[in-house]
Amino acid sequence: MSRTAADAPAAGREAQQLLSTAVEAFGGTRREGQEEMARRVAGALDRGKHLLVQAGTGTGKSLAYLVPAVAHAVQAEKPVIVSTATLALQAQIMGRDLPRLLESLEPELERPVEVALVKGRANYLCKQKLAGGFPEGDDDAEALFSVAAEPSGGVTTYEPTSKLGKQVVMLREWAEKTETGDRDDLPEGVTDQAWRQVSVNAVDCLGRKCPMVEECFTEQARAQAADSDIVVTNHAMLAIDAFEGLEVLPEHDAVIIDEGHELAERVTSAVTVHLSAAMIQAAASSARRHTAIRVEPLQDAAAAVGAAFDGIEDGLLNKTPGKPTGLRERQLSAVQAARDAAKTALSDSKPAGDSTAGEAEAGRTAARARLQAVYDVANRILQADETPDVVWLTRPGTFTPGQGYTPADPTEPPLIYVAPTTVAERLREGLFGTRTVVLTSATLAVGGSFDPVAGQLGLSGPKAPGWDAADVGSPFDYPKQGMLYVAKHLPAPSLNTQHAQREELGRLIEASKGATLALFSSRRAAEEAAAQLREQLDVPILCQGDATMSALVREFAEDQETCLFGTMSLWQGVDVPGESCRLVAIDRIPFPRPDDPLMNARSQEVARSGGNGFMAVSAAHAAVRLAQGAGRLIRTQEDRGVLAVLDSRLATKQYGSYLKQSMPDFWATTDSSVAQGALRRLSGSG
Repeated sequence: MSRTAADAPAAGREAQQLLSTAVEAFGGTRREGQEEMARRVAGALDRGKHLLVQAGTGTGKSLAYLVPAVAHAVQAEKPVIVSTATLALQAQIMGRDLPRLLESLEPELERPVEVALVKGRANYLCKQKLAGGFPEGDDDAEALFSVAAEPSGGVTTYEPTSKLGKQVVMLREWAEKTETGDRDDLPEGVTDQAWRQVSVNAVDCLGRKCPMVEECFTEQARAQAADSDIVVTNHAMLAIDAFEGLEVLPEHDAVIIDEGHELAERVTSAVTVHLSAAMIQAAASSARRHTAIRVEPLQDAAAAVGAAFDGIEDGLLNKTPGKPTGLRERQLSAVQAARDAAKTALSDSKPAGDSTAGEAEAGRTAARARLQAVYDVANRILQADETPDVVWLTRPGTFTPGQGYTPADPTEPPLIYVAPTTVAERLREGLFGTRTVVLTSATLAVGGSFDPVAGQLGLSGPKAPGWDAADVGSPFDYPKQGMLYVAKHLPAPSLNTQHAQREELGRLIEASKGATLALFSSRRAAEEAAAQLREQLDVPILCQGDATMSALVREFAEDQETCLFGTMSLWQGVDVPGESCRLVAIDRIPFPRPDDPLMNARSQEVARSGGNGFMAVSAAHAAVRLAQGAGRLIRTQEDRGVLAVLDSRLATKQYGSYLKQSMPDFWATTDSSVAQGALRRLSGSG
C-alpha cells in the first residue's frame, strides 16, 4: 500500500536508512548532499509533487534517487521509470549501480526487486529480418557475399567478400546465441551499416502482426518490463510513451529523469521528422511491391516535391502573416499532393477481411507504415500554422574520419524538416499531467535559477502543475581544487584567430605535461588543432574519430601524459578522475550554430514576445554546455586542475557573468602565467 502525503517525512527517513545501508555496503562515506537528495526524492514520490533537484558532481545522485525509487516501487506495487539521456549512464545504472544496490538492500526489503531495460526497436536484432535470406540495406547483396560453392543437394553456400559482410556473418552467428538481441551486448562492436542489415526501425517494424512476434527481442524486453519494479529507459522512449500512446513502457505513476537538462532537447529530437522526394518515392515503391494499388499519384507527388524545393536555400522558412509555414504556393501544393496521395493509398491498401499474417500481409503492413509516415509528416507541415511547429530545409553534409566534414552539394534535393519550437505544452499534458516526475542533473539551474528549465518543461504559467526545487550542492571545495583561467588577452574566436588559440593551448599543455581534455565546438576545429599541436608538442594527442569513444577515453585515462581532443560527445559523461586530467580546455563558448534553424526560430519567438532571444535561447544553451564541460575537471575530492576557456568573451562581455553562474565556483584568473604556473606545479615540473 502506498503512503499518504502525511507519511512523506517517514518515507524520507526510510530512504535515508536504506541509503546508509547501501553506502556502508559499498564502503563509501556519508555525504550530506546525497542524504538530502534521497530525502527530497522520497518525499516527492510519496506526496505526488514534481521535483527538480540539482546535484553537483560527486554527490552520488544515482544512489540518491535509486534508493527511494526502489522503496516506492515496493510500497506502491507499480514500477518506477528511470530515464537517461545517454547510453553510457543507462549502462552504468543497469550494469553497476542497480545490481550492487539491490544486493546490499536485499535483507532490508519486503520482497525481491525486479529490474528491466527498455530501448527502441532499432537497438535489437530483428528475427523476421534475419529469416529473410540476404541482408537488406544494400542495393547489391553480391557486394557483401559471393557463392563459395556450387549448389549441392539444393543448398548454395556463401562467403563474405568485405568487412561489412564479415560483420553481418558475425551478427547472424551471434543471433543464434544471444538471449537479449541487444546491440550493447555484442562481444565486439560493428558499424551502423552492418547493424542495419539485422535490425529495423519503428516505421518498418511489423509490430504485433509480425509472424515472429512471440520470438521478438523487443517484445520480450517490454514483457519483462511489465513485471518489473524499476524500468530503465531513455528520454526518447519516454516521449514516445507519453505522447504517441503506443504503450512502450508499462503502466506507471512515477518517473525519475536523470540528465534532466537534456529532456526538452531529446523530446524535441524524438518528435522532429522530415519529408523528401526520396521518402515519398520509397513509399510508392514499397506499395507497388506489396499491394495492388495504383502508385502513380505518389510518384507524381514525389516529382512535384522535388521540383518545388529545387534550388531553395537551406534554412528556416520563417512564419509570416498569411503564410505561416513560409512555404510558397507551389511548395504548399506539392506537399498537399503528397499528403492526399498517401491518404488515398492508405485507404486503397487496407487488408481484406480474410487476410492472414503471412509474408504477403507482412509486406503490406510495412508498405502501409511508410505511407502513414508520408501522410503524417506532410500533414504536420501543412498544419504548422496551428501548432508550435516550424519548417526548414537542409542538405546534410558528410563527415569522414581523417578527412573531416564535407559540406552538402547545394544541387542535392533537400530534406524538409518540421519540429516544434517548444515541447512545453506537450510535456505539461503528456508527462507532468499524468504522473509524478523527478528531474535531476548537475546543471538544472541556469544562471542560478531553475526558471529557464521549468519554462522549457511546461512547469511555468497559469496552467502549470506545482513543483519544488532543490540544489543539494557538491562535496567538492571548488575554489581550492580548481582554477578557472579565461584567456582575456586573446581576440574573440573566429576563423582568423584559431592560430592564436592553438598557440595558447599549446603553452598550457606544455606546462601541464599533457593530461589535457580539450573540448571543441566543431569536429574540424578539434582535428585541425590536433594536427598542428602534434607537430609542436612531445605528448601523445588523441582525437575523436581515431578510434571508438570508449577506447579513446580508456587510453586517455590510463596515461598521465596523453591528451584527448574532441567535440560535444566529450562535453558530458566523461569521468576521468586523478592526474590523467589536470587540464580541461574549451576553445569557445558553446553557443548554438548561427545557422541552426530551430534555435533561430526560438529566438525569434522570444523576441516577438518582447523578450531577449539571445539570452533566453543562445546564452541559456551555452550556460548548460559550459557547466557540463567544466564538470569534467574535478571528479573526486582529491582532484586538482585548471579549466581554461580560450574565449575572451567570457571575461569581456556582459553575458559572461551570467554564464559563470552555472559553472563550478573555481578560483578565477585571466593571467596566463598564473595558470601555467599552477599546471607546472600539478605536473611536478615547476
